[in-house]
Amino acid sequence: MADRLTVLQLLPALEGGGVERGTLEIARALVAAGHRSLVISAGGCLVAQLETEGSEHIPLPVGRKHPANLLQVRPLRRLLIDEGVDIVHVRSRVPAWLLELALRGLPSHRRPIRVSTVHGLYSVSRYSAIMTRGKAVIAVSETIHDYIRRHYPECPPERIHLIPRGVDPAEFPRGYQPPEAWRQDFFAQFPAARDCRLLVLPGRLTRLKGHHDFIGLIKALIAEGRPVHGLIVGGEDPRRHAYAEELRQAVRERGLGQHISFTGARSDIREIYAISDLVLSLSTKPESFGRTVVEALSLGIPVVGYDHGGVGEILAHLFPAGRTPLGDPDALRYTVGAILDDPPEIPENQHYTLQAMTGRTLTIYRTLATQYL
Repeated sequence: MADRLTVLQLLPALEGGGVERGTLEIARALVAAGHRSLVISAGGCLVAQLETEGSEHIPLPVGRKHPANLLQVRPLRRLLIDEGVDIVHVRSRVPAWLLELALRGLPSHRRPIRVSTVHGLYSVSRYSAIMTRGKAVIAVSETIHDYIRRHYPECPPERIHLIPRGVDPAEFPRGYQPPEAWRQDFFAQFPAARDCRLLVLPGRLTRLKGHHDFIGLIKALIAEGRPVHGLIVGGEDPRRHAYAEELRQAVRERGLGQHISFTGARSDIREIYAISDLVLSLSTKPESFGRTVVEALSLGIPVVGYDHGGVGEILAHLFPAGRTPLGDPDALRYTVGAILDDPPEIPENQHYTLQAMTGRTLTIYRTLATQYL
């Protein structure tokens, strides 16, 4: 086994998102450990950061769900050979199928080791099963680990590795407070939020994120006489403009125009968490993980979330008082009120850390290289 590995990560694009962020985190760790880090994607706003941090980006449109995408199989196969790839780490289903076809055209002794990360609760099908065919299959949460074991029993259990996503405690330090200039600017933009208990619902404006439940919660708390203000923090999906307008209409119809603000997409989510009294995670379908939950708790900000999927799993480990049953508005209102009145202590996050996530992933790479190279 060579001491310096060439590791290729394969994903559709490098726009913002949890998969993309995880790709950059592993790429950074590979470079820091002295390995060669390659990423293939169609490109995006994170390419500049990736390259600045020492990785190489190879543009290839590997994420399109279109028969013409099969034309990328041969270039991908050529890249695997020309770049001397030792390990290829795939993070999405379309690129995984292209990789499958590319590997079939290589003799066994020239095939790189395949690793996959299952980032989502995909529809159960042969198409999705491609994510379970690596020499190592990484599950980003206990929820995903159980999903793989239940739906893909043909995947050997010893190949499944539970490696939760993590956050950098230096990026989300306990007790962090934003500069006064930032505060002044934020409350100048959202004056109705000043001098209120701030409740934050982060996430893109998509129907599964529980925005209507959040609006109903704010309405109920206002009716109780609580001085709360709700912040819906997230960008609008260009394909779902009607849903964004539906939410704004619901806020107007309930007379909550002075009690709920839409911030749009923000790059200062850490600062928004830090001035908040409570962060909510109300996805109506189970999440594979729940990074926003870990980020807020790492800062010492309480979180209330529906007790299912990755969110319920994280809360069970870090903040059990924040769990609330799915679809029970009275229980949600009670849990939120109890935490606002008497916030429980939040333990230090030692379970979901970036260092643990990157360290364990690189250990898998090294172990596989020892076994198969």
